[in-house]
Amino acid sequence: MPQVIAVLNQKGGSGKTTIATNLAHALKLAKSKVLLVDSDPQGSARDWNEANQGQVLPVVGLDRETLPTDLIAISGGYDYVVIDGAPQIAKLAAAAVKCADLVLIPVQPSPFDIWATADLVELIKTRQSLTDGKPLAVFVISRAIKNTKLSQEVNEALEGYGLPILLHGTSQRVIYPTVAVTGQTVFSEAGNPAIEEIEALAQEVLELLP
Repeated sequence: MPQVIAVLNQKGGSGKTTIATNLAHALKLAKSKVLLVDSDPQGSARDWNEANQGQVLPVVGLDRETLPTDLIAISGGYDYVVIDGAPQIAKLAAAAVKCADLVLIPVQPSPFDIWATADLVELIKTRQSLTDGKPLAVFVISRAIKNTKLSQEVNEALEGYGLPILLHGTSQRVIYPTVAVTGQTVFSEAGNPAIEEIEALAQEVLELLP
């Protein structure tokens, strides 16, 4: 079975699809076989995939509560599955948590985003209590504004949830939405600083997986 990484946040606009697509591409470029699963009925990752005509990654839509069993049927031969989760649909989030080895929770540096993660954290901790601490779950700071006091305050606020915070995340850069429009990732423009961000995030994620 592949390692399953679920990128989840109940709040829309958290940078979830940006992290899922770029992380999945980084893993592929590191010579792994990667499947991107769009479990959001809005289909953002599927739209992204259509924009590049399926040339970057294999993408499938599985936006049903049967995600854990559906995934078993289609994920053979892959090293990693990255799930782009659904916001605001608790049952779909629960399904993604159930089949994940690692849950990444993108959080923007805003008090509203921090408060909005409470239900998801509770859902994950309930699952962990039943399954010997699995899946591992961590926060990822998304769209950070570099060298601001706000970023430090976000870290301090998130510590109250009792989940680790990754050292690496994404910052506010125009390139992320620019490349997404054409179904690409930051790796399509050589030399841009976002590549370093995503590669560092991918490396940290790999170190967390067994």
